Amino acid sequence: MTDPLNRNLLLLDIEKFSDRDDVEQAYLRRMLYDVVERVLQEAGIDQTRHLRADRGDGVLVMIDANTPLTALLRVLLTEAPAQLRAVNRMASSAAQIRLRAVVATGYVTVDATDGWVGSDLNHACRLLDADGLRAALRERTEDIALCVSEPVYTGIVRHDHTGIPRSAFHGFTVESKNGPLKAWLYGPLPAVSATSAPEPPRRGAGPSPSGGQVEFRGTNNGVVAHQITGPIIQGGAINGGISLPTDRGDRG
Repeated sequence: MTDPLNRNLLLLDIEKFSDRDDVEQAYLRRMLYDVVERVLQEAGIDQTRHLRADRGDGVLVMIDANTPLTALLRVLLTEAPAQLRAVNRMASSAAQIRLRAVVATGYVTVDATDGWVGSDLNHACRLLDADGLRAALRERTEDIALCVSEPVYTGIVRHDHTGIPRSAFHGFTVESKNGPLKAWLYGPLPAVSATSAPEPPRRGAGPSPSGGQVEFRGTNNGVVAHQITGPIIQGGAINGGISLPTDRGDRG
């Protein structure tokens, strides 16, 4: 196993790949690699400065960290969408190719079997599979949806370089088994249905023996020998009786 090296990461994945038959999948893979080749060429990244790993329905590209990320981002924001439009314009509905894309950076180790290992790589894969990125592509007319990792946003995007408009990126959180990850989506965030937060329990309320809520308000006329024996409490209601502590020593 080699020492971990700092690398730029480009991840691409084909939307609805498994919905296609074998012939269509083979065609989409050829189109994907054509797009990857053109993106890298336009960004000035030759074959000596990157490695590729095939994912079947996508591809991972590990790029020399000395390659400017600004050039890669500009191509992904301009040239890549144009290339996809040109490809899809002449393709049948079954051969339309739409992509999710992630740009990240971090430390990656290449092991003895040429496998790639690293937490930063794992995080980038989580972003590629994020529901927010999938939803963004579904809702758009464009053929690509791009998000960048927090380090890429902090180091590149937020500085508003030419051709990389900071205002066009919007932060969102990706839930993963390793905890929440911050990412930045190019373009508007996908619409989500609003979920009301659960109403907090009212002060003084607690579970009854039957699992409901009991409120203690006013004077409890039914308290006899440290027990509530009656079904009605002034200012509230209770089903059944409950016991009350007799002194401080009874309180857990």
